[in-house]
Amino acid sequence: MSTASVTFRPGAVLADLLPASRTRDVLLVSGGAALMGVAAQIAVKVPGLVVPITGQTFAALLVGTALGARRGFLSMALYTLVGMAGVPWFAEGTSGAGGATFGYVLGMLLASTLVGALARRGADRSVARTAGAMVLGSAVIYAVGVPYLALATGMSLSAAVAAGMTPFLVGDALKAALAMGVLPAAWKLLGRKG
Repeated sequence: MSTASVTFRPGAVLADLLPASRTRDVLLVSGGAALMGVAAQIAVKVPGLVVPITGQTFAALLVGTALGARRGFLSMALYTLVGMAGVPWFAEGTSGAGGATFGYVLGMLLASTLVGALARRGADRSVARTAGAMVLGSAVIYAVGVPYLALATGMSLSAAVAAGMTPFLVGDALKAALAMGVLPAAWKLLGRKG
């Protein structure tokens, strides 16, 4: 079977282009979790902000889109459970549940699943559709992370929005722009090789 026939098969995500096996799926899920762990360590603490700037949102959305909903969810679940068990691979080398930013981790788990489901419907094959998927994924992260931040810190919801969402919108737009270029380009490149 040529790459071109797989590339444009309805319901395929980039990970489906690799030969199917349980080993492949285990490696993809583990690799996605590891990518999240590494992306979480790319953290910039900004004075006055409770939430650091990290590579996690980009990694979560990329993992979900490339792996699909099921493997994306499993990958983020593995990342979350291992971090809750004590491995210090959450942002800034933290671990455990209940910290002020743990809601973002839970939001990333859901967002990865959502963008994976959208990718199975072709949302990663054009710039406009990829942009829409990234915006929806980011919205899910904030919809869980910001209220959790407010509850964990005792902030009002408006203060949590100001501290845990507004300062990150420009960075999220840049991450979405990167995904908008990378994902459709990957499909085009793979389509040409088939």
